[in-house]
Amino acid sequence: MQPKAVSMSNISLIPVQMRLLLLAVLTLAFMLVQPLSALAQQQSLAPLAEKISPSVVNITTSTVVAGRTGPQGIVPEGSPFEDFFREFQDRNNEGDGNRPRRSSALGSGFVISEDGYVVTNNHVIEGADEILIEFFNGSELKAEVVGTDPNTDIALLKVEADGPLPFVSFADSDLSRVGDWVVAMGNPLGQGFSVSAGIVSARNRALSGTYDDYIQTDAAINRGNSGGPLFNMDGEVIGVNTAILSPNGGSIGIGFSMASNVVTRVVDQLKEFGETRRGWLGVRIQDVTEDVAEAMGLETASGALVTDVPEGPASEAGMEAGDVIISFAGTTVEDTRGLVRQVGNSPVGETVRVTVMREGKSMTLRVTLGRREEAEGAVPAVAAGPEESDDPVTKDLLGLTLTTLTDELREELGAEANMQGLAVTAVDETSEAFEKGLRAGDIITEAGQQKVTSIAELEERVAAAEEAGRKSLLLLVRRAGDPRFVALSLAE
Repeated sequence: MQPKAVSMSNISLIPVQMRLLLLAVLTLAFMLVQPLSALAQQQSLAPLAEKISPSVVNITTSTVVAGRTGPQGIVPEGSPFEDFFREFQDRNNEGDGNRPRRSSALGSGFVISEDGYVVTNNHVIEGADEILIEFFNGSELKAEVVGTDPNTDIALLKVEADGPLPFVSFADSDLSRVGDWVVAMGNPLGQGFSVSAGIVSARNRALSGTYDDYIQTDAAINRGNSGGPLFNMDGEVIGVNTAILSPNGGSIGIGFSMASNVVTRVVDQLKEFGETRRGWLGVRIQDVTEDVAEAMGLETASGALVTDVPEGPASEAGMEAGDVIISFAGTTVEDTRGLVRQVGNSPVGETVRVTVMREGKSMTLRVTLGRREEAEGAVPAVAAGPEESDDPVTKDLLGLTLTTLTDELREELGAEANMQGLAVTAVDETSEAFEKGLRAGDIITEAGQQKVTSIAELEERVAAAEEAGRKSLLLLVRRAGDPRFVALSLAE
């Protein structure tokens, strides 16, 4: 049976309630169509581009490099064409193949003040003998380096102009949301001033640096865009275009801009001091994993586990290896990356409250921060341990073949003369210990957050952990002097 058709003449027969419902549905549909129509007809970005373009600059650097003799890099050594290319090269160099030559590189940047401060990437100007800034109107000025920060790949330059320069301001990058529209500007592939648009694809990306806080965007970024600005729709800088993820060197829609909140702190310090001055706590740390949390009796796998406390601010405040930092200056510590950034952003010389968990109890320490740049490369001090045990026994335990340290072993492993502990001489490749990275040559100095100097002491720690109902035992392992905690499951 076919459904009955409703003609216009029958509409009047529809109850009033139904007509009101139909009207509401039609109204809602109209309201939904309106924003979709507006989205389909996006307003031109031309006014924004015209507003911010004068503040964006192209950067050309030149460096004197040594000349080359022979056809290195042109043909393989021993090739039958080697003599031909050497003759060709010598002819072109008129006998001066060894003569130094200039190498040029291109990048981008932007002006942040009317008196001529320019921000770019450190890798754009690193090692340059001469830096030339080209402005949007075609004028050119030489720039001097005010300061650089390789850790965030930021450099601050200065030009001397006859009058005030057009500039842009930084925005609060923490307010940027995934999906927000952004505009990238710069000098891609040396093609001159260019604009591309996209959205914020992700936030808080980390690539390889300690202080990384990148905004990911699909706005086209290519070689030459490095150091250029990433703008929001208000014409404010929310990032500095720094890197791309690409298998072929070209844009595939995955670009990274260092967040403006990181950049502004670096720029302020470079402007004031000509260098960065980051806070330094003076600890070695690692993330708290689920198994480490269980071994330590922690409720959650968060915070930063202290693996070593060399001489410095934390040591003076009473911090110890095995402490878990859960709060720094009133801010909860989620992981090591967060703590490093919090400490680095803190003023040198500031006294802060640091809350740690120690043996199941929380305690607050007052730490006066040092300066990281001065402490870089410091060698941790190792406290003298107890006298060497008389039982150089070898035993298999927890998938490890262990023996007490002797002077001969210390020398062989490159350990400090006064280091105490157990040397790992072999690791069962089917064991959890091998899976978690332990290898022959490692030295175990603590078990259950207590020092171990003999096989018997380690067995006591294992027994104590089992008696306490622990499923794993926390070991402090040193390799080439670098410490880390590893939690190994106890046998059922």
